[in-house]
Amino acid sequence: MADYKAPLRDMRFVLNEVFQVSRLWAQLPGLAELVDEETANAVLEEAGKVTAGSIAPLNRSGDEEGCTWHDSAVKTPAGFPEAYRTYAEGGWVGVGGDPLFGGMGMPKVIGAQVEEMVNSSSLSFGLYPMLTAGACLSLNAHASEELKQKYLPNLYAGVWTGSMCLTEPHAGTDLGIIRTKAEPQADGSYTISGTKIFITGGEHDLTENIIHLVLAKLPDAPAGSKGISLFLVPKFLVNEDGSLGERNPVSCGSIEHKMGIKASSTCVMNFDAATGWIVDAPNRGLAAMFTMMNYERLGVGIQGLATGERSYQSAVEYARERIQSRAPSGPVAPDKAADPIIVHPDVRRMLLTMKALNEGGRAFSSYVAMQLDTAKYSEEPATRKRAEELVALLTPVAKAFLTDMGLETTLHGQQVFGGHGFIREWGQEQLVRDCRITQIYEGTNGIQALDLVGRKVVGSGGAYYKHFAEEIKAFTDSADAALSEFVEPLKAAIANLEQMTSELLVRAKSNPNEVGAASVEYLHVFGYTAYAYMWALMARTALAKQGEDAFYASKLGTARFYFARLLPRIHSLTASVRAGSESLYLLSAEQF
Repeated sequence: MADYKAPLRDMRFVLNEVFQVSRLWAQLPGLAELVDEETANAVLEEAGKVTAGSIAPLNRSGDEEGCTWHDSAVKTPAGFPEAYRTYAEGGWVGVGGDPLFGGMGMPKVIGAQVEEMVNSSSLSFGLYPMLTAGACLSLNAHASEELKQKYLPNLYAGVWTGSMCLTEPHAGTDLGIIRTKAEPQADGSYTISGTKIFITGGEHDLTENIIHLVLAKLPDAPAGSKGISLFLVPKFLVNEDGSLGERNPVSCGSIEHKMGIKASSTCVMNFDAATGWIVDAPNRGLAAMFTMMNYERLGVGIQGLATGERSYQSAVEYARERIQSRAPSGPVAPDKAADPIIVHPDVRRMLLTMKALNEGGRAFSSYVAMQLDTAKYSEEPATRKRAEELVALLTPVAKAFLTDMGLETTLHGQQVFGGHGFIREWGQEQLVRDCRITQIYEGTNGIQALDLVGRKVVGSGGAYYKHFAEEIKAFTDSADAALSEFVEPLKAAIANLEQMTSELLVRAKSNPNEVGAASVEYLHVFGYTAYAYMWALMARTALAKQGEDAFYASKLGTARFYFARLLPRIHSLTASVRAGSESLYLLSAEQF
């Protein structure tokens, strides 16, 4: 497998040239004093060095060795504890953290690029700081000042890690039926008892303490999701002076034996009357958790992008070096026994598909991250509200479409290698295995699609959707004639999405099955249309600078490929949406 190189040139293109993010930061008081273009470039440069130099070399060995469990303790693969210390000492765990508690304070749009780099280097490794960052978000937004002062500095510093303990063996996504109990104590603490499964980083040897955020129910809690509370439960209790005290009765009952991400510990966690403290008010646990969900779901989408990027880098290097057969138009390398496989049309189709989906995904994830920054920092109520509604609309698209396209991309990368792609030593099959989980956790992609159509489109009466559609229309209406080759198909795509959305809103009123029947294909039509908007924006920038260097010519060529070969996928998907739900219910359960 090729050595990983952070795609810094492309990241700078998206941030500085396409979106000109420094203009946004200048308008947001919370960011204006913290970051500018020069600072952001320096942060990304250093992140590229630490991820490529310290983490990426562990990806293969970490997969081969995996995590091991013995007597409730988990050992991570060789090199992981040292790499984690290096990563933490650089401040990267707290890259987006609150500066009041030792975080770096970078905007999410910068954090998104760092997340891509660390997950391209090793998805297993990247899960540990990702879950810690998610725990910090919830604590910073909902915990008492005392809890924040006591726990956030060491979490941001990477001295401790965090975990999110949500689901249980019987519950799956239906958190309203969890059984973990919380009993109030006279000193204001609670005893937590229950079992949680699929807990990423629930136990490991990377840090001296692990801070678990646990969903549980109080004795008098209302039934269902309205009765869920959130509790902070440390592995080791923390003394008043900040030193570690006695071990809390929290233990790892086992680790999962998984298809991929084998260097990430996925744990069964047992809480046996463990001591914890409530975060926020009783029965408000889901609200506290949803503070971090938009960030985490975008982060999972970026994991799909990241594995696709790693696969693409290796596939391109292999295609340039592997010789096999002659080009259809005649020898390209007459001095060799055969031509490099990059001359063959089908190999080019796969590589261009990978390139177009990766670069479109990078632009789209950055766009969503910018909305998160606007929603968090803007002082204008109308601006903040619009950004919040865009985030609500686009988050399920980012999570599901980026990961669906990530799996397609890693599969193309494996296919470019032919038989060697099926062999472990080349690394491509690991990326396929690792990427597969991204479509499942943080809410399966089917659930994301249902959320998009049911809650965000139908649930808002189309209001959230209008923000995005109107922005695209404003762009196409004002675009220069030189951009027409991209603008005209984009206009047709948004008109198609708008018509499909209107039809679905009508059908959903009379048939409750319509939303679920249409949701996955609808999300994909939305995703391809959103990527078309991103590619039109990138093409506009590249057209203005063509001739300066080959980078911009490459952008234009990839944009043309996207519009010619990938955007047309929306037509078959639209036909599926319009087919309705009837064909899904023609068989009885016994006929399957």
